[in-house]
Amino acid sequence: MKWFGNCTTLDQIKGLYKSLAKQYHPDLGGDTITMQEINKEYAFATARIIDQNNLSEEDTESEIQNSEEYRIAILAIVHFEDITIEVVGSWIWVTGSTYHHRADLKAAGYLFAPKKRAWYFRTGEHKVFKGGRKSLDEIREKYGSEVIKTKRYRKIF
Repeated sequence: MKWFGNCTTLDQIKGLYKSLAKQYHPDLGGDTITMQEINKEYAFATARIIDQNNLSEEDTESEIQNSEEYRIAILAIVHFEDITIEVVGSWIWVTGSTYHHRADLKAAGYLFAPKKRAWYFRTGEHKVFKGGRKSLDEIREKYGSEVIKTKRYRKIF
């Protein structure tokens, strides 16, 4: 690992991530590609620490609960037809033909962003108070995007 190889605790990883974000974040003079690499390695390093059981029960439970919320949010909608599900940074964005699924999206905890014409899901710790002025394309460019492949899941439901 290039960035987090020497970290042995979750607090070290989080602290280093914050300092790297201040240095390499695109809004602060850094570049998008480097920030995407840091984000990917941060996720890997965090998972590694959880696997090594170096966390307290409370920290482990918090990390598991957070990832479980995202898993449940995706599974609740992955079988919908004609939608695109993307993980962009720490948020899930849903676009496509969502109008007829709006009640189910609300029930699953998704919120609608009218200016972006898209639904999103995020946990409370990722709430943003500034308000989103960036387009969804700008957000994708800044944080990277991974589309969830839905065809294989639709066969299950």
